[in-house]
Amino acid sequence: MKIADNKVALIHYTLTNATQDVLDSSEGQEPLAYIHGHGHIVPGLENALDGRSKGDRFSVTVSAQEGYGEHDEHLTQSVPRQMFSGVDEIEVGMQFHAQTEQGMQVVTVVEVADDTITIDGNHPLAGQDLHFDIEVVDVRDASAEELEHGHVHGEGGHHH
Repeated sequence: MKIADNKVALIHYTLTNATQDVLDSSEGQEPLAYIHGHGHIVPGLENALDGRSKGDRFSVTVSAQEGYGEHDEHLTQSVPRQMFSGVDEIEVGMQFHAQTEQGMQVVTVVEVADDTITIDGNHPLAGQDLHFDIEVVDVRDASAEELEHGHVHGEGGHHH
């Protein structure tokens, strides 16, 4: 069976950056399970998996545009420290949920000053090409319930 829309794919992966630092991996864990064609993984990786079969192993470089997008300077802004009332210590690298016009968004603190905090709403991997080493562990039809719920059940997926 080949990976196609509405199929469940289970993959092992290792994600590295341009300097070959490992950013994420499923090594030693259950494989990642997703429903193909539903936008649950970055578009470039989903495109590279299309038509693959159980047992396939390959490497692919996903451009920033097909990954987490280019870094958008408009998503970085300085805000008054009082917007973080109730948080005693604010440090670079901390992440917070912020309500935006586009809904809830994760922002990362990139600079701390006396009166202002600079936050970045870009995904931490925005602007980076992503290098994946992939092994397709299994491919199967998604159940009607999985399609209705929008996620995989069982191995590598959601457990109700």
